[in-house]
Amino acid sequence: MRPDNQNLSSGISVFAAVVDAGTFAAASEVIGMSPPGVSRAIARLEQRLKIRLFNRTTRSVSLTEEGRRFYEQVMPHVRGMEEAAASAAGGAVAVRGKLRVNLDPVTSRVLLGPQLDGFMDAHPDLVLELIAKDHLGDLVTDGFDLALRFGEPRSSSLVARKLLDTAVVTVAAPAYLARYGRPAEPRDLAGGTHKCLEFRNPDTGKPFTWEFHRKRGKLVLDTRGRLMVNDPGALFHACLAGCGIAQMLLLAAEPLIREGQLVNLFPDWADERYPLYAYYPSRHHVPAKTRAFLEFVVALTGR
Repeated sequence: MRPDNQNLSSGISVFAAVVDAGTFAAASEVIGMSPPGVSRAIARLEQRLKIRLFNRTTRSVSLTEEGRRFYEQVMPHVRGMEEAAASAAGGAVAVRGKLRVNLDPVTSRVLLGPQLDGFMDAHPDLVLELIAKDHLGDLVTDGFDLALRFGEPRSSSLVARKLLDTAVVTVAAPAYLARYGRPAEPRDLAGGTHKCLEFRNPDTGKPFTWEFHRKRGKLVLDTRGRLMVNDPGALFHACLAGCGIAQMLLLAAEPLIREGQLVNLFPDWADERYPLYAYYPSRHHVPAKTRAFLEFVVALTGR
């Protein structure tokens, strides 16, 4: 390898360590290099690339926009080369290390929870970190390998793989219906006639709009709910306690409907669908740990 190419490769390795560790000092401990050495390696890489990779303060560093793009473009290839080298030396690439997954809270509780033990037993060298967040954020800058999120994907450089569609249902507890009566149709919920539990949209800070879909028909209502939550667990508990009517994903509500703890109020308005997507940085050289977890989720969703 030519010296300039070797220096570039070394600089990229130091760059990756800083991104993963979060600071120059922490990266220096991980890779066994002095903090000034780390700083010089990053400065040389920035000079070579003619871009600034990090915003630096006395307490922290963060990727610049150019640094984030460089990380997204180069790191899948670097990790792929590392795994290819490991494969050549020791057979199939092992599923090991830490895997950080950004999760929708519903996904964590309903989809993954019952099956995680089997996955962890199958991969004893893997450390799995599941972080439930109400928004995707910046997958790369926030240090996530993979994300599982409900909702339609936005335009980005991330790979978005659709895993499933689930219906949106309108439900209430028997205790609520005994006290306030059962609405005969969706329009009965408009104008504050019933107590509707609102769920906060993390992108807007406002409640999600209540929609009802039947074949080609669509009905949008102003429910004027007085209680708004941003956590699916809080929505479930409030609804089960009889505090009001809620809209939620059938994937989560179905067991409770089946057990009689919740009532599906409008089963003939069942055509609104909500998708679940997996997001990851690149289709190329996907790390073995990411592939293994993605295959696990795909098996659960049947896609």
